[in-house]
Amino acid sequence: MLQITCPYCGCRDESDFSFGGESHVTRPSLDSSNAEWSDYLFNRENPMGIHYERWVHSYGCGRWFNVARDTVTHEIHATYKMGEAKPELAPNTKSGGNDR
Repeated sequence: MLQITCPYCGCRDESDFSFGGESHVTRPSLDSSNAEWSDYLFNRENPMGIHYERWVHSYGCGRWFNVARDTVTHEIHATYKMGEAKPELAPNTKSGGNDR
């Protein structure tokens, strides 16, 4: 089980939280093309390595926050509040492996 550190409440078990998808996704403007809306609605990153995600502390404070998690090892490298920029991660925190 993952241990996730809520920026508001501290470290808790993964069962206290709910996954909310990829973070830092910008909604297109109303005058965007159908292709841009389609891309926004249906296409997401699926990297092998660091992925920036949204989580909510469902059984705690109820607040949303961002998590930088390695999709290979499930190691959490950072948690940070919504609206904050992606953290600078040291190059050695990224997973090795082959790009496929």
